[in-house]
Amino acid sequence: MLTLPVVLTQVQASTCLSTQLAALRGETGAEVRVDASKLDQFDSSALAVLLEFRRETQALGKRFVVNGLPLRLKNLAALYGVADLLELA
Repeated sequence: MLTLPVVLTQVQASTCLSTQLAALRGETGAEVRVDASKLDQFDSSALAVLLEFRRETQALGKRFVVNGLPLRLKNLAALYGVADLLELA
């Protein structure tokens, strides 16, 4: 399971992507789960990170699942029209 940090803004997005994508590629099983329950401070970069995780997961032929997404980030995903991509609708 991948775990998102407490703070995920534009400043942290690149580092988060590089470390978590390496972990994602090492995941075994038919799905990749992302735990977003610790997220407290974030901007739209958090959505970009999740969408990249989704893209990479699909490229590996696996199912993508996000757990514990904060309501504010769900609302942001809906506002940007990506809630369906993240299966949040």
